[in-house]
Amino acid sequence: MPRSWLLATLAACVVGGVIAVPAPQPACAADDKDKEQKKAIEKAVERGLEYLKKTQAQDGHWEAQGGQYPTTMTALSGMAFLMEGSTLKEGKYSDQVKKAVDWFLAPARQQANGMLGDVRNPTESTRYMYGQGFGTMFLASVYGEEEDKEQREKLEKLLKKAVEFICKAQTLKKHRKAEGKDVDIGGWGYVSAADGGNFDEGSVTITALQGLRAARNAGIPVPKENIDKAVNYLEACTTTDGGIIYNYLGGVAGRGQERPPLTAAAICCGFSAGQYKTELPKRWLKYCKDHESTFLAKGRQAHDEYQTYYFGQAMYSLGDERYGEMFPDQKEKDKWLSWARFKDCYFPQILDNQNKNSGSWEQSSISPVYVTSINLCLLQLDKGILPIYQR
Repeated sequence: MPRSWLLATLAACVVGGVIAVPAPQPACAADDKDKEQKKAIEKAVERGLEYLKKTQAQDGHWEAQGGQYPTTMTALSGMAFLMEGSTLKEGKYSDQVKKAVDWFLAPARQQANGMLGDVRNPTESTRYMYGQGFGTMFLASVYGEEEDKEQREKLEKLLKKAVEFICKAQTLKKHRKAEGKDVDIGGWGYVSAADGGNFDEGSVTITALQGLRAARNAGIPVPKENIDKAVNYLEACTTTDGGIIYNYLGGVAGRGQERPPLTAAAICCGFSAGQYKTELPKRWLKYCKDHESTFLAKGRQAHDEYQTYYFGQAMYSLGDERYGEMFPDQKEKDKWLSWARFKDCYFPQILDNQNKNSGSWEQSSISPVYVTSINLCLLQLDKGILPIYQR
């Protein structure tokens, strides 16, 4: 169950630990603030969803400026409506969900190899694995709630092919662990291993892995060896400080090259698999704690939409108590990483940055559709509707 805004307010602490936690407010004042914040979030979500509704193309897709990245934009926008509670058959935005699904299922888009993107689009021809991962996640989330037999069969067929495509697109390399054991590792690049010369990198690997986890959550078979190779890949890209580097370099990953957004995204994937007690997510989480001024900073940063999207999911999975369970030697609760601290830092920024007229967020080099979808995801996590985002 989500924590109340009152507890979030009392637990919220300082970014960087340099400002004292404010004194507790009177109960009535805290209750009033609680109600105001909830209303502000509900209003922001409503505005944002209406913006996406108005910008959906007649054939059901969304796109960034100039027709860019339609597969990814459609998947992320669709997720925002699913998180509101709408499905193919029910809910305020069921028409938008249905149109998006129909776009994916359109005969003209079906490909025998299971690719979801359209290589005729220049922005997808060189980056189609992003759309493959996000598209699989969206369709799996729809499939998991679908009760109509005919529609389920269509989605199941498409998802099985999409998962097969992701698995075949995975790279394959050998990595020697510190103890001298050789293991198979495999990530994903912007295109398949065959098309990209076995190149891989962290952001696409996370996207593909989350798509596979969503598919598995929905009951679609996913080979265990592909998941294992992906986890091995992320471990091989983890430095001694616990952060993840851009792509596999071979041997021991070097310190000083860590990418905070990738590290946050890796935590999210680890938590979605229920890995709270294993060593690897703890190393990633410790890196985030050691660099919390980067993760809990006010204002814009490089790749901050991506970082905030995944760090928010990780903190939601962490909740307000799990950090203490993972690190029992950390006694100062107000300094734990937590969902309450994330909300205290980011939600006011998100709410303030929304265009109150259009309902969109526009602080993005990619597209208002992109950042609006991401912010709607974060604002709706407390609903706990979709399995891929649940604790």
